[in-house]
Amino acid sequence: MTSPQIILAADVTTNRQHANVAEVEQRLGSLELILGISAVRKTVLIIVLAVIWQVYASYLDNPLLFPTLSDTLTTLYDRFVDGTLPSRIWTTLQVLITGYVAGTVLAAILTILAINTRIGTDFLETMTAMFNPLPAISLLPLALIWFGLGASSLVFVLIHSVLWAVALNTHAGFLGVSRTLRMVGGNYGLTGLSYVMRILVPAAFPSILTGLKIGWAFAWRTLIAAELVFGVSSGQGGLGWFIFENRNLLDIPAVFAGLLTVIIIGLIVENLVFQTIERHTIQKWGMKE
Repeated sequence: MTSPQIILAADVTTNRQHANVAEVEQRLGSLELILGISAVRKTVLIIVLAVIWQVYASYLDNPLLFPTLSDTLTTLYDRFVDGTLPSRIWTTLQVLITGYVAGTVLAAILTILAINTRIGTDFLETMTAMFNPLPAISLLPLALIWFGLGASSLVFVLIHSVLWAVALNTHAGFLGVSRTLRMVGGNYGLTGLSYVMRILVPAAFPSILTGLKIGWAFAWRTLIAAELVFGVSSGQGGLGWFIFENRNLLDIPAVFAGLLTVIIIGLIVENLVFQTIERHTIQKWGMKE
């Protein structure tokens, strides 16, 4: 039989352990809870960088070399109020969306062919090995010859930026789908496009989303770089051209305002668009903690 003293000692030990756990839980203050939120930490980091920018620019005291954050924000506000930046942003986003969607659709077609046929696999692997290392901006001279000075040249360059990154990640994700899931699709009689959409795409969606993120990043910086070289379409340039022409005018706060706009749009797309998609798909499906 178990001694009453042993049972009492065990109860005391258990109570002490619960008390220690409670003490540890109580030590988490409001500051720790707030800093546990990713959005708060990122916001604090951005504020710190903004303060460093302002302090360093004030110390340097050379607006032609490095304007202060306050001057940049003032210029940004003025250019928004007079309508200059909104029109430039809209021009850039129109071209970006067109090229990004076209590149994604072509990547989907190539990947579906590759996963269903050997010839498609060989074609995708060969083309990816050939063109993925090729910088998209290097195709701009050819695009200007083929399509002229306009949005078509930019769209062509953007398709190259998006196509190979999305196709490579999507194909790798499809190949990484477990044999069990593939057998489930076969048992249900799924073939062709229905097999891809119902089995492969949900299982490989983390890789697909990664490819879409990489394709977006490549397309965004390629477009800004292309607009810095040329960017006038129908008499109206985009954000890259806004930066370039203000550099020629030595309006450096406007140059920084354009660069800051590029950064802000990038943050919005990454932290709102892609994270929202991830939250409603990958995290909801239990593919990521």
